[in-house]
Amino acid sequence: MGYLDNSSVTVDAILTRKGRELLSRNDGSFQITQFALGDDEVDYTLYNESHPDGSQFFGEAIENSPIIEAFPDENNIMIHKLVTLPRGTTKLPILTAGTEKITVGLGGTRSVNPETFNFAGVNNVVETSGYLFTIADRRLLTSFVGTGANATGVGSIPFTGERLSQTVRGQSVSLRGISSTTLFGSNSTLVTTLTITGLDSGARITVPVEISKNITATSFTATRTQGLTRG
Repeated sequence: MGYLDNSSVTVDAILTRKGRELLSRNDGSFQITQFALGDDEVDYTLYNESHPDGSQFFGEAIENSPIIEAFPDENNIMIHKLVTLPRGTTKLPILTAGTEKITVGLGGTRSVNPETFNFAGVNNVVETSGYLFTIADRRLLTSFVGTGANATGVGSIPFTGERLSQTVRGQSVSLRGISSTTLFGSNSTLVTTLTITGLDSGARITVPVEISKNITATSFTATRTQGLTRG
């Protein structure tokens, strides 16, 4: 959804690919119950408190900036969603996956257990509603399963179709790498990303995922890191 013309109330709203998939079932179950707002296109460095015409024009450059037109790829739009936090919050919630890169061996299974910092007055917490986990290229996994609260999963991931991404929900997630070397060609590794979004905090992190022909790795649990705060 995007406001295309800031001089009038003009709204462009389209369904995401997931929305189109649900609508195509044509069984009456499709209902829009929630929406989110984001500010992906806003460059806050353009806010000019030294504008010669006074405070009324501090945000002029931002207000006159073009707005991104709505498009259906959820991996490239609404990256920076607006969130509501308790009054008095001084630090933004941030996520950690406990590792800078997730490495999965051929046919191997690995779990990721994220934690949220600076949320609800707690240094590290697993969010009650869980997290959304989005793998950018589901062709590299044979299963992708959320665990814990409100968990969903895909036990057998098809390799066909237009949409390459896959999203599941849970307080942690288990990934099983492909067991065939067909997609590797002459490469020893294949790379995609895992994006994790907190359902309570709105915090978000993206971690590289590497599928290796030979290497296996242990499960990842989030740990506290020095300096892991934002003012």
